[in-house]
Amino acid sequence: MLSFAYPWALCLLLIVPLFFWYRRRWLRRPAVVVASAIPFRKIKKRTGKPDFAEWCCYLAAVLLVLAMSRPRLGDERVIVRAKGIDLILALDMSGSMRAYDISPNMSRESFHKAIQERTLLNRLDTAKREIRKFIEERPNDRIGLIGFADQAYSFAPPTLDHSWLIDRLNSLTPGQIGETTGIAAPIGSAVNRLKDSAAPRRVLVLFTDGTNTAVNRISPEQAAALAKEYKVIIHTVGIGSGQAVAIDPTFGRVIPVQDNFDEPLLKALAKETDGSYFHASDSDGMARVMQEINQLERTSVEQPRYVEYREYAPVLALIAAGLLMLGFALRCRWMVRLP
Repeated sequence: MLSFAYPWALCLLLIVPLFFWYRRRWLRRPAVVVASAIPFRKIKKRTGKPDFAEWCCYLAAVLLVLAMSRPRLGDERVIVRAKGIDLILALDMSGSMRAYDISPNMSRESFHKAIQERTLLNRLDTAKREIRKFIEERPNDRIGLIGFADQAYSFAPPTLDHSWLIDRLNSLTPGQIGETTGIAAPIGSAVNRLKDSAAPRRVLVLFTDGTNTAVNRISPEQAAALAKEYKVIIHTVGIGSGQAVAIDPTFGRVIPVQDNFDEPLLKALAKETDGSYFHASDSDGMARVMQEINQLERTSVEQPRYVEYREYAPVLALIAAGLLMLGFALRCRWMVRLP
């Protein structure tokens, strides 16, 4: 980025054409009386046009003015100092996550066509797609992944290797680790991962479409109290709408699915740890929820800027001095002319 430290000095460039006009039009020619002009016959007569030596002086004046304005080329650099958070995503992988949330007026033919074209995804794939976007927008945070059904399984500890994390996320399938839903286990597993973290903020985001049907040693409320003790914030996301269907794996029939996530429990878990509850009724709702969480959990980033300049004024001044010396030498030695 080229700039001038003293741009007002460029106004002095107007003096050069004014001096040229004054010299050509108003400056009187010097005269001298000599006894004989014979010794001067071999010297060229001055014409009305400036010679090379004079052009050297004009160019030197322009370069000197440019040097006074201090032209410089700046190389701007930004130092990013990011202070990320530690965040764990706990994703329900029970069998109910195979369900599809559809619009009320969707026909059977439109439903099958949307599945074939992958414009309609089941609940788990919809959540995975929006979580991938969420991860990509948070490069400075250590993010972990827990899948849960009958029990909780840690697929990835909090890490900055987000490419590997996304690969692990892509491998999740409904029913992979069980068919029921246990909400206490993923909370306890996340707290165990985050309790010794030195991050300024430790967050668990729990996604589920079911009630707590699995048998665990502690209740979800007890797990939330443990999270509060270790200052782990829990955001809960209830997944599902009033219009959900699933495909019978045996006969391939489309069967309705009743939403049964425990909204009061999810709200209570979030409130216990100063977190927030969200409801994602469909793919658009999930996208909005992830955007809200992304805005809610901001990473502290400092971006001090500094500019390194390369100065061109000394070079221009040296060139101008060289031109003045060249013009003077030409005028006094090789380009002597009669007035």
